[in-house]
Amino acid sequence: MKSINLLTNILFVLLPFSFSFGQSVTIPIETENVAIVLKTDGNNRLKIIYFGKSLSNINEYEQTGEVFNFRSEGASSNNNAYAVAGIDNNFTEPAIAVVHVDGNNSLDLLYESHSTSKTSDGATLTVVTLKDPVYPFFVDLYYKAWKDKDVIEQWSVIRHTEKGNVVLNKYASANLYLNNRDYYLTSYNGSWIKEMQPVETHLRQGMHTIESRLGTRENLLTSPNFMLSLDGKATETSGTVMMGQIAWNGNFALQFETDVYKNLHIVAGINPYQSAYHLKPNTSFETPRFVYTLSFEGKGKGSRNLQGWLRNHALLDGRGERLTLLNNWEATYFDFNQDKLVSLFGGAKKLGVDMFLLDDGWFANKYPRNDDTTGLGDWEVNRRKLPDGIPFLVREAEKEGVKFGIWIEPEMVSPKSELYEKHPDWVIKQEKRPEIYFRNQLVLDLANPEVQDFVFKVVDDLFTENPTLAFIKWDCNAPVFNGHSKYLERKKIPQSHLYIEYSKGLQNVLERIRAKYPTVPMMLCSGGGGRSDYNLLKYFTEFWLSDNTDPLERVFMQWNYSYYYPAIAMCNHVTDWSKDKSLKYRIDVASMGKLGFDIRANELSERDMKFAQQTVRNYNDFKDILWHGEMYRLASPYEDDMASLMYVNEQKTEGVMFNYLTNWRDVADTSLRPIKLQGLDKDKTYKLTEINLYEGTNTPVDHQKVYSGEFLMKVGFNPSVSKYRASVVIKIKSVK
Repeated sequence: MKSINLLTNILFVLLPFSFSFGQSVTIPIETENVAIVLKTDGNNRLKIIYFGKSLSNINEYEQTGEVFNFRSEGASSNNNAYAVAGIDNNFTEPAIAVVHVDGNNSLDLLYESHSTSKTSDGATLTVVTLKDPVYPFFVDLYYKAWKDKDVIEQWSVIRHTEKGNVVLNKYASANLYLNNRDYYLTSYNGSWIKEMQPVETHLRQGMHTIESRLGTRENLLTSPNFMLSLDGKATETSGTVMMGQIAWNGNFALQFETDVYKNLHIVAGINPYQSAYHLKPNTSFETPRFVYTLSFEGKGKGSRNLQGWLRNHALLDGRGERLTLLNNWEATYFDFNQDKLVSLFGGAKKLGVDMFLLDDGWFANKYPRNDDTTGLGDWEVNRRKLPDGIPFLVREAEKEGVKFGIWIEPEMVSPKSELYEKHPDWVIKQEKRPEIYFRNQLVLDLANPEVQDFVFKVVDDLFTENPTLAFIKWDCNAPVFNGHSKYLERKKIPQSHLYIEYSKGLQNVLERIRAKYPTVPMMLCSGGGGRSDYNLLKYFTEFWLSDNTDPLERVFMQWNYSYYYPAIAMCNHVTDWSKDKSLKYRIDVASMGKLGFDIRANELSERDMKFAQQTVRNYNDFKDILWHGEMYRLASPYEDDMASLMYVNEQKTEGVMFNYLTNWRDVADTSLRPIKLQGLDKDKTYKLTEINLYEGTNTPVDHQKVYSGEFLMKVGFNPSVSKYRASVVIKIKSVK
């Protein structure tokens, strides 16, 4: 237990603290294993003097700054808690830049007060107020610390009482200062069907920026996630690593600036690209959360911190259940009718999944949605395809014993649609510029409250007409091109507010949906994995990783996504994308997350259907371990010829291990070395059983043999992966 004297307890834990000149203020922000320590300097500016392992004696944090060379000129290189532009000798990237009402573009922020309190959801919230000594301009820095998961959320609230609008040219969520010896940054690049491609950069002196300017979708060319190894490269089980993301569903920027002294400055927040914000007096601007963890036990521990935090505190229904499903998209694309869909319901029932999901193509009449060039925005059922409407399909699915879900893309509009004809002013576009289409569509202006009402009504009407509708897949394909809002123009609001107001408008819609329909599962999708931010996941139960469902590619993608998201949030489907890989390999890979099928189930052979049915039963048997257990990566597909990973329940009594061959060219006939398991109880004994086998298939795994947890973790187990056994799934169970 941490030693806290009574005076410190009164000042820093229970009551707000105000500063008077002549005294220094130290503010520790702690989790179980991590501490950030803030301290005022002689000029009353707030500095970061420590970011590292937490101490058992809270009184010693005040001394941490003494062991670093902050006092000699230039050595600190501005370890500001929230760096400002236009004042002092701060030449590092600022967290905030403003223009005051009188045109002055400088800012100084001095400590004024702070408070620390417990939140209703079990975290500790520290709020530090900074104020300009000349102007009535304030910044409140928020630090929300989740003790059990070693996760910290940072954000800022900017406000003022000047006589007119203050222009915010930059308004970061967080500013961090690290003084380690070395930094290796992993970021994730990509494009459609190439999401989450890792790139490791050894940070040298200078600036490295990860950013998005797409407007609607934060993760296409770059991801908001990052991993930063400190003092050398971290492994899964060793090293110090910082991991997290900027949780924003719009343009973001993560800036990593290394100075001449090897100090690293991190500035994270909304991308200020074309987004100067005019803040009215007596109002406030709240930035998105910067979410991160610091692990001293490698990438695996950091990943489990984020996964656990998301399951328990951020993801909608993160501790609940999910629906397995059969989707019609790859079976029919746009070419379907009522009878064809009804015939597919039996396939869902036969497979044993929970739900049938109807994808794109079910709507629009004047401009029917028979391909991706028409109909978006006209959300009435297509009477030619579905003469009896969606209620009929819901009833027919339920007769087969499966639930019914549906696809929508309510933020978008086709130029060839009735909505576009009636409301061209609802579309984001520059009138004097040619329209630029992405998947033959444009973006609706969610800065406009009328558009927000329209989008809400799309969802509300579906549930009103179909009260037992079980699921929504919410897509968003197009980014913003030639951004201009007729609504902002009419209201005389600067166009530089568009990107921010769009994101806020979407959140307003989702808040309304969740207020009325709090528990209905919804999948976040965006032309594949274009949206996966923690901010939107508080409204969604899961997200779609990529339109690339090739199982070999998916092994790598799912591996990378898993550092930041739990399995319960990641949707993986079995498809016919890569028929050179066996049905077993495809199902085994998809079983690593929330399982779904996107196949022509009625075309499966009797043998394949029996196998698929058994894998669904197996999945239902271990899904609770997968969705709510702890994940351990055992062999990396980037370093080995295979990927191996496992999930273990909280009691360490059950687990499931996935093994996938990833290199067919160079692999030996069988894996030669055992894989060391993790997360088990060394004093328990376990049986290992291979599952997901075709009937009559032999296995080299001895199902009667028992192993101690110590043996499995120190010596290991050989799953015998080979080109003849390309995927191996092992159920782990403790025995008396």
